[in-house]
Amino acid sequence: MWFDHTTGGLAAKGGGAVKGFEIAGADRKFVSADARIEGGSIVVSNAAVTAPVYVRYAYADNPDCNLFNGEGLPASPFRSWE
Repeated sequence: MWFDHTTGGLAAKGGGAVKGFEIAGADRKFVSADARIEGGSIVVSNAAVTAPVYVRYAYADNPDCNLFNGEGLPASPFRSWE
């Protein structure tokens, strides 16, 4: 997926892997996703979800998430739905 407002790029605050993403297939059963930054985009995957349809970020009461833009602003929680 790609993001608007990525002035200065995207970064995982504190270094390391991007945290806080989950993906699901058409069944909407979400699982933790591996996420990596590629330019202004995030690529998410999980071997258990062979045909991803939905994604969500920081979608919990107390999420462990660390995605920020280059100006130090955090990404807001979101989910994709039909």
